[in-house]
Formats: sequence, C-alpha cells, structure tokens
Amino acid sequence: MALIRNYRHEHFAGVEALWQEAFPNDGPWNEPSIAIPEKMRFQPELMLVALVGPLIVGSVMAGYEGHRGWISRIAVLKTHRHKRIGQTLLLEAEKRLVALGCIKINLQVVETNSAIVRFYEQAGYSIEPRISMSKHLPRKV
Repeated sequence: MALIRNYRHEHFAGVEALWQEAFPNDGPWNEPSIAIPEKMRFQPELMLVALVGPLIVGSVMAGYEGHRGWISRIAVLKTHRHKRIGQTLLLEAEKRLVALGCIKINLQVVETNSAIVRFYEQAGYSIEPRISMSKHLPRKV
C-alpha cells in the first residue's frame, strides 16, 4: 500500500525519475527542475507523492485559482500501476481542492493517450468539447 504525502525537497530525484519514465517526450517547460520549484512557490500542499517505503512510485500536481481546480502531472511508475495508486493520488488531490472551495476540476490529456482517458472516465471525469490553447512566456530572470 502506498502512502500519500506532501512533496518535500528530498523527493526530487524520485519524482524526476518518475516523470522521465511517465512523460518521456515532454517539452522542456515541464522539466522537473523548472516545474517543481515553481509549484513549490504556490500551493505546495497540492504537490503530492506516493511512497512505497522510501521509493517514489507516484505523483500528482494540483492547483486552484479561486474558480477552477486543475490536476496535472499525475504519474505512477510502470512497475506499480494497477494497484490503485493513481486513484488514491487523484482522490487526495480532489479532497484538498474541495477543502479550498473548488467546485470543478479541469485537466488536460494528450488526445492519443486512451489509457489515461479511461483512467479519468472511471474516476467520474468526462470529456468536454473545448479547444486547449497555450502560450509559452519568457522565463523571468
């Protein structure tokens, strides 16, 4: 059984390895060395890890801007999938968002990732007809 805990600095290497496995073709803006420190500056209690002993086996980042909640970067090591770790991480993130007053959660999934679409549908999420748009801004120096 995995334990869900708040992310701490000593978890960095484990989360970095997890994300490299889970998101091998990710853009440079999602590098753990960029994403994690930024997340820890804002709502660090919404960055969670799943531990089996000292091993990081899962993670999730969530956020709330006062109107909508967001779930992102949910991942579970391949060797630990199908053990309800992802569901446990998702439920804990949802619980924390509800405690902040969140009434709707949004998330984005790569269109071709049918396994994660099924994962979220089984958790009660549904596809909304939307166009996802983004803009990369210059990094603050």
